[in-house]
Amino acid sequence: MRRMSDSFDALMARIRACRICEAFLPLGPRPVLQASPRSRLLIVSQAPGRKVHETGIPFNDPSGDRLRDWLGIDKAAFYDPERVAIVPMGFCFPGTGKSGDLPPRPECAPQWHPQLLPRLKQVQLTLAIGQYAQAGLLKEARGATLTDTVRDWRRHLDARAILPLPHPSPRNRLWLARNPWFEQDLLPELQRRVAAALNA
Repeated sequence: MRRMSDSFDALMARIRACRICEAFLPLGPRPVLQASPRSRLLIVSQAPGRKVHETGIPFNDPSGDRLRDWLGIDKAAFYDPERVAIVPMGFCFPGTGKSGDLPPRPECAPQWHPQLLPRLKQVQLTLAIGQYAQAGLLKEARGATLTDTVRDWRRHLDARAILPLPHPSPRNRLWLARNPWFEQDLLPELQRRVAAALNA
């Protein structure tokens, strides 16, 4: 663990130079994240996909388009680190498995989250996107399944200012169709909370 007295910029530079799981990354290391000490919305997601790895821009893919639609914000706000921090559980593309991208590398979050997240002192709302982010942030408070966790969003929001969401991947269309309460009940509150956080 490096020194917490480092400047924020020095910490971000060390994260972007990280190579701790290089041997396991099929395309090599390229940490992708954005954050500022003044960020007011924190998005904790899974790990970059292949397109994000290629561009170095977080959520620069169809998942990002849907996520921005869910949040009710445009790209200018989304990609402003003074407003939005994007800190995945794994900062590098982990590779592709039989049914999609592999899980985030387990070395990443324990190495960097304890150094980075406490410095985001202006965050008003945290979004836990997908099962890996929910496991990392909610731990034993999460439900037995992702659906259970997201369905219980009011409790997590009230207790921790953490809002659990499914992944916005196009592959989740069936989940959205089976859970209409997500768009009917959760999305309006999500957009209200995001607007309040960004305008705080």
